[in-house]
Amino acid sequence: MAKPDQLDVRALIGADLGPALADVARLRIDVFRDWPYLYDGDLEYEESYLQAYRKSGRAIVVGAYDGADLVGASTGTPLADHADDFAAAFDGTGIALNDVFYCAESVLLPAYRGLGIGHRFFDIREAHARRLGFSNCCFCGVVRPADHPKRPATYRPLDNFWRARGYAPLEGAVAQFKWKDIGQAGETAKPLQFWIREL
Repeated sequence: MAKPDQLDVRALIGADLGPALADVARLRIDVFRDWPYLYDGDLEYEESYLQAYRKSGRAIVVGAYDGADLVGASTGTPLADHADDFAAAFDGTGIALNDVFYCAESVLLPAYRGLGIGHRFFDIREAHARRLGFSNCCFCGVVRPADHPKRPATYRPLDNFWRARGYAPLEGAVAQFKWKDIGQAGETAKPLQFWIREL
């Protein structure tokens, strides 16, 4: 197993961000196949989805490298960049989208977990959001039924990790997003609960 000091975890912004997106797409497909996302990913869709980060002048990708290999990545953009997808979830919260930085996916290959990289991902994205003048950071996580037949017996939710970072669920802020689960014929909508913290 790699040691933390063997990994290069760094921020990619501006022109440095684009070349990493194809590897980020592959990581998303690999990591999100597991519980709780069960995502039957498609590389063409992933590469299209990630173009939003290339187009945003304020986006960030935090890459975790083992040598030349990208083994983990975490992304973020202003929440307003995702207004079409997530604006409805914030209706009635009293929080303006323009005040919130969205910490999107964090994907890390299993062999590199437990080394503190998840904290590094949040530290670097939150610092980026502060530099840009945002007052809040948020992310969202899929909500699956506790009795879902594919839920592993050993699964440990990340709620305690997120709370230790200062995040809490934002009451009533639930988005609906569609994707195809492994073993399903087509896409179905899933609820994603937003968590938020002040910076």
